[in-house]
Parts: sequence; structure tokens; C-alpha cells
Amino acid sequence: MPLQIAKAVFPAAGLGTRFLPATKAQPKEMLPLVDKPLIQYVIEEAVASGIRNITIITGRGKNAIEDHFDVSYELEHVLELRGKQDQLNEVRQISNMINFSYVRQKEALGLGHAILVSRDAVGNEPFAVMLGDDIIDSEVPCLRQMMDLFEKLQASIIATCEVPKSEISHYGVIRGYPVDGFNGRVVRVQDVVEKPSAAEAPSNLAIIGRYILMPEIFGVLEKTASGKGNEIQLTDAIRLLLEQQPVYAYMFQGTRYDAGDKLGFLKATVEFALRRADLGAEFKQYLKSLKL
Repeated sequence: MPLQIAKAVFPAAGLGTRFLPATKAQPKEMLPLVDKPLIQYVIEEAVASGIRNITIITGRGKNAIEDHFDVSYELEHVLELRGKQDQLNEVRQISNMINFSYVRQKEALGLGHAILVSRDAVGNEPFAVMLGDDIIDSEVPCLRQMMDLFEKLQASIIATCEVPKSEISHYGVIRGYPVDGFNGRVVRVQDVVEKPSAAEAPSNLAIIGRYILMPEIFGVLEKTASGKGNEIQLTDAIRLLLEQQPVYAYMFQGTRYDAGDKLGFLKATVEFALRRADLGAEFKQYLKSLKL
């Protein structure tokens, strides 16, 4: 019987320094994109993809994340008394959407270390990793696309998209060759290069914050030496995993917004607001009225 993906890990212990001072006392993951925190968009993608359990990796100052997905009896009581049924239903839906567990990462020692501390929660089964910096708008959820591909490949999969050469040095980049039968969207990974220069980049396929990983990644992460910034890098572990088993890259269908970047965050805010039935028309008129 083919392996299935039922669990996802959401690393949320980072310091969010690119959004200081807003993130001095507020988790970056709780920054609102229109009227929902970034983390909720990614959790909703997981739910829509069929994930049943989410493990959130937290750290110091991240209590707001747990509070957001917990039941808020006082708020629900007030909304009920005031007859605000729509808002009450929305608040209840947040706490009921999926099974959550939380693991504390005592030190921010990198993405690889964050995934490693989830080992007991995940167990010996393949799992997804979802990063809140990347908000992906697509007809079929990005993770669902990857899970469908996993059913065929039964191997680790990295989400990728094409980026301009001028931006390639900000990403991990894939070197590999296309796999027949997937319309050019699947690449067998031969190497992963972290933040290469435009001249040295092996391709224009950048790694995006969605992964499906085989459980062997945990043993590899244990042996992965600390890299830049004294952190355990996931890309280093994937490079070691390649010595044991195949890894594939998938060019997903959809639009990706870099919400970990201030300009990307602003672009996402504008575009998501314009799509809203309750805001879009009026907001569009406002934008047209600006003298730019």
C-alpha cells in the first residue's frame, strides 16, 4: 500500500528580524494579511490538502500562535451575546479546523534543527513541511498537488518555482534533470546549492517553502554539521539525503507571494484585498484615485 501524508510541520520559532520593530513583541507568523494572520493561510492550505495533524515548532515569545488556534471562551461568549453569528462561526472554525501539537525549539538553530525537534511528534512516516514566508494562491492547494505527486513517486519532494537571475542569490537552487511523463514540472534532484551567485546558479529553479520529506531525513539531520550562522541547514541535510535515496523538485501551479519580504508582503496584501467580495471594488476605486 502506498505511503500517505497525514502530518505537517510548521516551523515558527524564527525571530522575524526582517519585520522589526513590528515583530519585537509579536510573532512574524501573526502579522495580518488583510484580516487573517499569515500562519492561518498556510494552515488552511494544509487542511484543504487533507492534512489531519499539524505540529507547530514554537519558541520564546510565540504564545500568540497557540492562543490564536485555541478556544477563546470569553470572545465566543461576547460574540454570542451580541448576536454576531458570522464572526462567532469564524472564530470557532479557527480552533476546530485541525489537530494541533506544539514543540518548543529552545534555540533558533536553523530550519533543519526546527524539523529535527519535531521527530517525536512526526514518528516514522513521511510528512510535509510548510513555511509561513510563502503564501501560495492556487486553484488546487500547492501541498495537495505535492501529495498527489508523492502518491506516484513515494519520495521526498521540494516545491520550486522559476525566479529571475537577479533574485536567484536569495534562494536555495536545484540542479537536476527533468523526469519524463510530468510535462516538464518534475525534476530529479542531483544537488541543492544554497544562495549561489547568478553566474554560479545551476538553474533558475528556486526552493519554495513547501516540502514533503521521508522520515530518513531525521537521521540525516542528526549528522548534519552546523553551517552558516551556526545553524543546521535543511539544504545541507537534503544534499546528504540524496546519497541515500531520490529527491524530486516540483514546479507547482499557482502564484507565490514572498510574505517574508516587506515588498512581497505589501503586494500580497493589495492583491488579496482586491479579490475580496466585501473589499475589492471599493479598494480598487481607492487605488485608482491615488496620484502616483
